[in-house]
Amino acid sequence: MKIRIFITLLVFAAVGQTLKAGQGVMFYKAGFPDVAKQVLLADFKNDNSAKEETCYYLGNTYFLENNKDSAAYYFNEGLKINPAYAYNKVGILMLKMKTLGEKELNTELKNIFNDKTNKKNKKDIDLYLSVGYAFFNCGMNAKAQEMLAKAKSINAKYPLIYVFNGDMLKDQNLGDACANYETAIFYDPKCIEAYIKYARTYKNASSSQAIDKLMKLKEIDPSFVLADRELGDVYYGINDFAQAAKYYEKYLNSGNKTNVSDMVRYSMALFMNHEFGKSLEIATLGLEKEPKSPALNRLVLYNNVDLKKYDVALTAADFLFNKSKDPNFNFLDYRYFAQALKETKKYDLAADEFKKALNADPSKIDLWKEISDMYLEIKNYPKAVSAFLKFKSETGESTGKGLEQSITLGKLYYAWGIDTATVVDVRKSVLLKADSIFTDVVTIKPDDYRGNFWRARVNTALDPETTAGLAKPYYDLTASFAEGKKDVRYNNVLVECYSYLGWYYFVQKDYTTSLSYWNKIIAIDPNNPTAKKGIANIQAPKNTGKKK
Repeated sequence: MKIRIFITLLVFAAVGQTLKAGQGVMFYKAGFPDVAKQVLLADFKNDNSAKEETCYYLGNTYFLENNKDSAAYYFNEGLKINPAYAYNKVGILMLKMKTLGEKELNTELKNIFNDKTNKKNKKDIDLYLSVGYAFFNCGMNAKAQEMLAKAKSINAKYPLIYVFNGDMLKDQNLGDACANYETAIFYDPKCIEAYIKYARTYKNASSSQAIDKLMKLKEIDPSFVLADRELGDVYYGINDFAQAAKYYEKYLNSGNKTNVSDMVRYSMALFMNHEFGKSLEIATLGLEKEPKSPALNRLVLYNNVDLKKYDVALTAADFLFNKSKDPNFNFLDYRYFAQALKETKKYDLAADEFKKALNADPSKIDLWKEISDMYLEIKNYPKAVSAFLKFKSETGESTGKGLEQSITLGKLYYAWGIDTATVVDVRKSVLLKADSIFTDVVTIKPDDYRGNFWRARVNTALDPETTAGLAKPYYDLTASFAEGKKDVRYNNVLVECYSYLGWYYFVQKDYTTSLSYWNKIIAIDPNNPTAKKGIANIQAPKNTGKKK
């Protein structure tokens, strides 16, 4: 509860918090358009200063989202507020530059840079970089390079020139991109965007360098808490979920602008660090703000399953699969849902979800075993066997598990054969199939008692009255093996063997031999009711003087 109150006050109060003027612009430049957008929208609504700049960066955030209508709206609003502010003209040009011919494009650029009402435009480095980014965002890299060269001709030591150059190079050459970011930092040690973009570029190639750069940024500007979110991302990428959760929590508790995706990151890091209770708490809190979030409903499902709260997990699964907005289901969604259904004994539905999980990721062939188990639970033996045969064909001998899987398959046929609901002819057929499989087990590994032991059980089912003694040779072999082990772990096996043999010899009226087996059981288990009954039967008056 303490965590819940703490996060509620700091995170969701922060969403409506008014931040320092220009902070949204800084967030955008540093590469956080999602956070910037929230701040800029609040500024557009409430702030009366520099509104034309706010419009320009809002237009850019919508352009990056491919929402060109909203981008155009804000660029035009900015021009209404201040027609001389050339950056919104750049935004309007960005929206159409891919459709313009070379002559038209040059005319548009000339109108921007040679604007007689604002003669500073011609030497405005940031304006050239703005046009450069517009070309870059439209995939017109050669034109972007032209703008870079013009900016550099004005002042080659301007740090944002090198940030822009790094941005253009990051997808082609990590080293050259980061060298440019380093140059930007050299010219301006407080160039926040250079630190962030350096870290992002090296995040996968060299996480240690990315972490070092972000730690340096935290030293230079402790107030820039988005560095903590970035550190969380880096640590998450290298599977250090404890550290990832630590930095996500610091960011969420900072009082800065946050959104539901931040809570998803934090909850997921906690989940991956097996902090299921805390992860569930954060995900549940996030759902209060965005109840249809598939990511948060997913985390509520996963965490409840891992916390063994299966009924609650089923409710979460309903929200994920039926009430989430634009969900994109994955293997784990079906896998966790199936587990919740399994644990609540909805075996037929669990089998269906395990199948969906397998369809989502056909490499997870172990799920065929799960599917087989679900069908076995509802006594659908044909489907249980079919699923297990698929599992065995995919994993058997190649993984060294062929023998174990043969034993399991034989047990499935045995369960099918001893079920009284099974048609008599089918019962005999599947029991013979089981006997054939266990015969192969004996051939493959004669020193493994289980082959003969299960042949004994199968043949007992084929000869329930024991009149033919079909199971006797296999119980004899199993008993001999277990006796030789002199290990209490085999006591249950011996009791079963002796029980059969005691009854077999009783039916044959060889009471002396029968009694010897009942007494062997008593030596193992003095209170065994079957053995006591067997001894009582032999000692009954009607059996006195019979065959010795």
